[in-house]
Amino acid sequence: MKFIPYNKQNINQSDINNVTKALKQSLITTGPLVAKFDNKISKLLDSKYAVSCSSGTAALHLSLMSLQLKKKDIVIMPAVNFVAIYNISKLLDLDVFLADVDPVSGQMTPKTLVECIKKNRLKNIKVIITMYLGGYPENIPEFYKIKKKLNCYLVEDACHALGAKYFFGKRLHYVGSCKHSDIAAFSFHAVKTITTGEGGAITTNNKKIYKNIQNLRSHGITKDKNEYWKYQINKPGLNYRLSDINCALGLSQLSRMNSFIAYRKKVFNYYQKSLAPYNKIIDVFSYDKKNKSSYHLFIISINFKKIKSSKDKFITYLRKHGFLTQYHYIPIYKFNFFEKKTYLKNSEYYYKNTVSLPIYYNFKFKEQKKFINLIKIFLHNQIKSHN
Repeated sequence: MKFIPYNKQNINQSDINNVTKALKQSLITTGPLVAKFDNKISKLLDSKYAVSCSSGTAALHLSLMSLQLKKKDIVIMPAVNFVAIYNISKLLDLDVFLADVDPVSGQMTPKTLVECIKKNRLKNIKVIITMYLGGYPENIPEFYKIKKKLNCYLVEDACHALGAKYFFGKRLHYVGSCKHSDIAAFSFHAVKTITTGEGGAITTNNKKIYKNIQNLRSHGITKDKNEYWKYQINKPGLNYRLSDINCALGLSQLSRMNSFIAYRKKVFNYYQKSLAPYNKIIDVFSYDKKNKSSYHLFIISINFKKIKSSKDKFITYLRKHGFLTQYHYIPIYKFNFFEKKTYLKNSEYYYKNTVSLPIYYNFKFKEQKKFINLIKIFLHNQIKSHN
């Protein structure tokens, strides 16, 4: 059976031509296209600096390393998140606290952030990490106010949000402009807004942070400007560089970013309209319409208890008919390695009831219709069998 995935990349002939051209250059590792890609990202997002790297995880790792944190410094992040940022924080020996989330959006809110701080009686917080799950930038100015009050860093996990914008001061700002944060980290994995195969980027307006990231991305090496064959290492770094081959693909993909987002928005709108009659069973997160999403994910919350069913049964049913859905995400505290016994009410509800539906560029309308009809049949059958 051929499956419809929940998300996938779109590669066209222009992408292939760009990569082929890059392969014929003398430099295929860190060459001129890396600098061109970095400049293109900073110009697009209106940040002072941008540094590309080998993955979204690498972007998050470099972001935290660049802040020169100390062991046991306190970091707060949403409980519902991809595990990468938690892993990084633990590997850096930071003290991590998880904030609960909105039960439908899965995002940490200013309210749940403050509740986490009060509940755990936290002081001297060093970093707040926000995450725009699904590509919906919410509460950015409000988080910035909290950051200023606490005098800490604010890092945006924007891996889902390339191309998203938020409203402030009578106009829209790109996520990654860092007008209301210290750093933003992006992913260019195959299923993200654009892809470089694997890849990521960091944006910032802070020159010191930028220089740290540049240095850390390439083993911590500082080269002599006059005698290029000489170099020094003042602090250890990693090889998180992106190649010219990856950046050739990224530059080509960036030229179609708006088209990708516009198509995803059409799928989003069709889903939303089609599922509206089931609003007593299904919740779709109502994001702030002043903001602009990247529409990376379309996540629905189904009251499975009400229809006497389960998330796993729903996912299995759709898979049987050729459509793949996904969890985004399992709360971090549910993994075996998590050290603190934790129960967060909203995160539990989100985990038990939400499912990510297929949404990607060139997802054919006839397939969308078939998929929606399958959901309707499932719901009708469940309701009918328990009446």
